[in-house]
Parts: sequence; structure tokens; C-alpha cells
Amino acid sequence: MASVSASHLIIFIASILVAASVAGVLTNTVGELSEAVDELGLDVSDDVRTDIEFISDSGATVYNRSGNENITLYVKNTGSQDLPPDPVVMDVLLDGRFQTDFTVTVVDGETWRIGNVVRMDISAPDLSSGDHRVQLTINGDEEVFEFRT
Repeated sequence: MASVSASHLIIFIASILVAASVAGVLTNTVGELSEAVDELGLDVSDDVRTDIEFISDSGATVYNRSGNENITLYVKNTGSQDLPPDPVVMDVLLDGRFQTDFTVTVVDGETWRIGNVVRMDISAPDLSSGDHRVQLTINGDEEVFEFRT
């Protein structure tokens, strides 16, 4: 009879150890999951609060206005947060091709605040005549500008 009690005690202690190990792992996993959800929430908040609009006239001349074979576009911050006027955080596609040679200048102030406008000068040497399309993406907000040369 004593041998049955001893084996039950050993099984009980082993089950307590297994339960404690599982609880420790689950607690750690839930903590990491909670942090990931918090970070995702901040990213989604930036995406929702970001909104831009091209305010250039698609019927006006936007290519080679100053003779330097640039596309000059004006973009307004219509979102609810300030944006960095930095080419590093912007993705620009010209006719589906990724562009890296462009500058961004704030037109009406020092920073790209809500309601402010930036001028983008995209280098496009030897752009053929016809229909073209510029796509600008910042913080997940994507806008398209179509024009003809």
C-alpha cells in the first residue's frame, strides 16, 4: 500500500512540474504576442492618420518646366499628422519603375505639417512623349498622378 502512495506522490510532483513549465512558456508567449499587437496598432495608427493629395494640375506642364528634364509635382499633406519631407520614407514609381533620384522641398514652411505643400522634383531625363504615371507612397498611403508630355 505504501508503494502505491509513493508512486502517486511521484506522479503528482511530476505533473505539478510539467504544469509550472507550461504556464511559464504560455506567460512568456502571451507577453510577446501583446507587444507585437501594440506595435502593429501604432503602425496602423500612422497609416490611418497619413493622407496626401497631388495638387498639381494634370493638364499643365509638369515635365521639363525649367529645362532640366525634371517632373515637378506639388503634394499636400491632408492627413491628421505631420510628415517627414524626406525621400527616404517615400516610394516613388514613374511608369512602374522605382525612382531614387528626386528631391522634396517644403513650399510653405520648414516642416511638412498638416495642410502644407511640398514640391517634388523627379529626375526623368529623356522622358518619351505620351501618357505617364507617378505613384507616391508614404506610410501606406498611395496616390497616383497621371500626365501627358
